[in-house]
Amino acid sequence: MSKVELYAAIRRDHRAGMKMRELERKYNVSWRTVKKAVDSVWPEPRKKLPPRPTALDPYKPVIDEMLRKDLDAPRKQRHTITRIFHRLIEEHSADVSYQMVRRYVSDRKPEILTASGKAPLEAFVPQTHLPGHEAEVDFGDVTVRLAGELVTCYLFSLRLSYSGKAVHRVFASCGQEAFFEGHVHALRTLGGVPRSKIRYDNLKSAVAQVLGLNRARVETDRWIAFRSHFNIESFYCRPGIEGAHEKGGVEGMIGYFRRNHFTPVPEVDSLAELNELVDQWDLHDGHRRIGSRPRTVDEYFAVEQPLLMPLPQEPFETGRLFTPRVDRYSQITVRTNRYSVPTRLIGKRVHVILHASHLVVYDRNVEAARHERLIAKGSCRLDLDHYLEALIRKPGAFPGATALEQARSAGKFTPVHDAWWTQARKVHGERDGTRALIEVLLLNRHLAHEHVVAGLATALRAGALTADAVALEARKAAQTEDEPTAGTANPALPGQSSASVTSLHEWRLTHLPPDTRPMPSVAAYDQLLRRRRTSGSDHREGEAQ
Repeated sequence: MSKVELYAAIRRDHRAGMKMRELERKYNVSWRTVKKAVDSVWPEPRKKLPPRPTALDPYKPVIDEMLRKDLDAPRKQRHTITRIFHRLIEEHSADVSYQMVRRYVSDRKPEILTASGKAPLEAFVPQTHLPGHEAEVDFGDVTVRLAGELVTCYLFSLRLSYSGKAVHRVFASCGQEAFFEGHVHALRTLGGVPRSKIRYDNLKSAVAQVLGLNRARVETDRWIAFRSHFNIESFYCRPGIEGAHEKGGVEGMIGYFRRNHFTPVPEVDSLAELNELVDQWDLHDGHRRIGSRPRTVDEYFAVEQPLLMPLPQEPFETGRLFTPRVDRYSQITVRTNRYSVPTRLIGKRVHVILHASHLVVYDRNVEAARHERLIAKGSCRLDLDHYLEALIRKPGAFPGATALEQARSAGKFTPVHDAWWTQARKVHGERDGTRALIEVLLLNRHLAHEHVVAGLATALRAGALTADAVALEARKAAQTEDEPTAGTANPALPGQSSASVTSLHEWRLTHLPPDTRPMPSVAAYDQLLRRRRTSGSDHREGEAQ
């Protein structure tokens, strides 16, 4: 039992009501270990050793060839494990053990037999599922036209076996992040966890190793922790196509969902928009009847939902943590793809939380960047805002910057920017005009993008080619949006048309805050006047005497 499995077992018994002392005696651990297991699903991190190659690796193709020839050989003249072991030693001088050959042949022989189509036929036995007890999970690939490009995405599906209620989610990949996020979304939508088990195939997100032909599996640590958190009992089907019928409900559900909702190929701008459609399709499918059932899916689900186990209150971090170092191009590499970060982080090591559809970059627990996750391998996603501090010192690098081209493709650098930039270079020169544009782009950190574009358009019409003028007009556009009524419009200055740009000083004078101070008074000066009369009268009395 690994440490993660030990923690999961302790948490399971603790939920069942077992006391701390009983847990110590049962698992022969200290009170501190029990306390850590109850408080957290994760044990202390341990250093993992890299997998080592075995001496049998060079001879595996030779064994496969022997097993394939046995398909057409007489039944009594086929290779046994002992014969294969002796041939490897005699013909190839292999330095391998009998146990090593036996384990490989036991795993590989059924796979070759299945691939040849000569596996024996099996009889299927109908099953009855109790409400709230079982569910099935699987992935299926779907083709989507995303932002005008035809891409392959992956449809996650979790289906309750009794009612047939299914929840779907589309992801850019079928990795462990998507596997976990699909579970979280489905369980929250359904409102609980099945009491008995959830059926899975042997996907790499959950299974690290398949042990022989039985149901035993070596599970990944993160999956064990995830199951322990949500109290999920997993059941793994037989490897390959032989075990597909063991979760036939979700296999058929993915096919139905793909034929009825992804035909014709949907055209969307983002996966978020597509998942909103998927949620609506799930609600619509709740009104259908499966086969010859007398009631709809939602009617069966109304009976099943109260029997599900409640969800835990505390959240589970589904993202995977990476700690890359920022290179001199102000980029980090995550899963063969590169993403930009602010230039102030060059040379530092940052924390990255990779989710199924996006990633977040943190610098000392403060969010520094956020990107949509790339689908293709070897791609890069650059944010122009991350390079502005460097470009303002090197304006000559701005026209050919890759981040500028991506900003144009994404619609963040509009034709209005290009037109204003062209006029600014004509008036101020190449260097100063480009710096003025970079100062305008810095306004996006404090003002909305549409307000900055409106300010650029107004300044371009008025011939105002400075960043201050654009900032002023962008703030006026933001204020107009906040105060849309005509009565609150700013009055035009005398002798100035509405198409001109006012100076910042004049604009501030016309937008002074109300003066709530009291009017000044000269009453305090009357005291000085009375004192002077008194001293003057005393002087005259002295002269009279």
